Amino acid sequence: MATKIPAARKARGLSLNIGLNSVNTSHYGGWSGDLSACEFDAKDMAALATGRGMKASVLLTKDGTRAKILSALRSAAKTLVSGDFFFLTFSGHGGQVPDVSGEEADKLDETWCLYDGQLIDDELYLELGKFATGVRILVLSDSCHSGTVVRAGPTGSSSPAPELRSKMMPPSVAMRTYEAHKAFYDKLQMDVAKTNAGDDKAVDPDEM
Repeated sequence: MATKIPAARKARGLSLNIGLNSVNTSHYGGWSGDLSACEFDAKDMAALATGRGMKASVLLTKDGTRAKILSALRSAAKTLVSGDFFFLTFSGHGGQVPDVSGEEADKLDETWCLYDGQLIDDELYLELGKFATGVRILVLSDSCHSGTVVRAGPTGSSSPAPELRSKMMPPSVAMRTYEAHKAFYDKLQMDVAKTNAGDDKAVDPDEM
């Protein structure tokens, strides 16, 4: 009797698309960071993902919180297995906070400016490292400091055209926000550093 060969499992795709037209002024010292089309960006990226057969989730402005985005990342990491695909997009402001864990040559960590607080690149890198080996991950970040929000990138900068609104949180706002929440952001970095130091099985998302 011939042995029946099980059908190959179809790869699954998940998409998380984030777009923030503004941020909560209470966290950013009165700065709202108004932008005009980031929500449209997220919806367009979700439509592209859906058109490719992926299940898309969209988080817009007030729903673009640290808790909701970290929860969505962790849920995707638990769901996807080797051969699956994760598409992560962000449209909004980028920022920087002083590096207190000592791994950045320029002594600055890049961030995504989420609605209720910044997500530090160390945190994002840690979350992406929790995905199973073999999961393919594509991150598109339309924000200032995009090139280094998930890994090192080439140096150099360009100035936006005068009619365009920069997606960089102004340095004065960035420093004011950091100083107002210094203990919070410093602890986030040190917690990630401790996690990496104590995890011999930590996965480098660049090698997945």
